[in-house]
Amino acid sequence: MRRRLNDPAAPGGPAPGARPRSPLYPAGGLAPGVTPANSNTRVSAAALPRRAEPGAQPPAGPARPPAGPAANLGLNSERQRAAMVQRLREQGIRDARVLDAMMAVPRHLFVDEGLASRAYEDAALPIGHGQTISQPWVVARMIAAVCEDRAPTRVLEIGAGCGYQAAVLAQIVREVYAVERIRGLYELARGHLRALRLARVRLSYGDGMAGLPAQAPFDAIVVAAAGLEIPRALLSQLAPGGRLIAPEGGAQQRLVLIERTGAASWTRTELEAVRFVPLRAGIQS
Repeated sequence: MRRRLNDPAAPGGPAPGARPRSPLYPAGGLAPGVTPANSNTRVSAAALPRRAEPGAQPPAGPARPPAGPAANLGLNSERQRAAMVQRLREQGIRDARVLDAMMAVPRHLFVDEGLASRAYEDAALPIGHGQTISQPWVVARMIAAVCEDRAPTRVLEIGAGCGYQAAVLAQIVREVYAVERIRGLYELARGHLRALRLARVRLSYGDGMAGLPAQAPFDAIVVAAAGLEIPRALLSQLAPGGRLIAPEGGAQQRLVLIERTGAASWTRTELEAVRFVPLRAGIQS
């Protein structure tokens, strides 16, 4: 579904027709049925509440890498990344820049050593603090959507987590700004990005819902957590022609792609059904 969004009424007020801002999740909890093991993923075709296409085949199941000690994974990681990239290609990711970036970044370095042997599965994995590293398909799909038919140079990521998606973006984009609200994850991401010497990524500890107004505007914004609606502050930080992609919703969520078409107008396209951790305001020390 694609529709035009116009600037709402007064600043800070709800957009006309917007859903009420009622509490969605218990304090400190995730959405019902969402755990760190099943969030930040695409919802399987069988579970889609709508838009099922007659005769469509579900994606192939994840290919489990060979079992073995995490210390030995580095010897096989290139082969496993190649298998991951081939799977992404079969799942519909066509942008060569995105596929090359996914091949370049060693995902197993961004997860706990005990999970390293699973790093190249088509699954989200826990990274602590009730958060996850997103499923590879989700990372590739979101980046491909904001990069389609264009070459953004300044991108903002909301929800840096362990730093993996920012590292992938840095293979494509000249300037990556990433924000993480949880202090422990900010430190984790900083360590990972420094180890890989990714100077293109500028990581901040702060409230992602506020964006980074001092660094705006951005050619693209990628949001890695789901809110009931897209924060107005983020929409205002898009450059003209810029794109924002984010999950939106509560118990049922869907990726939405928003493009700024004017000073006070945006278009909105609904994409695949997904399941993400909730978007929260403020910071957590």
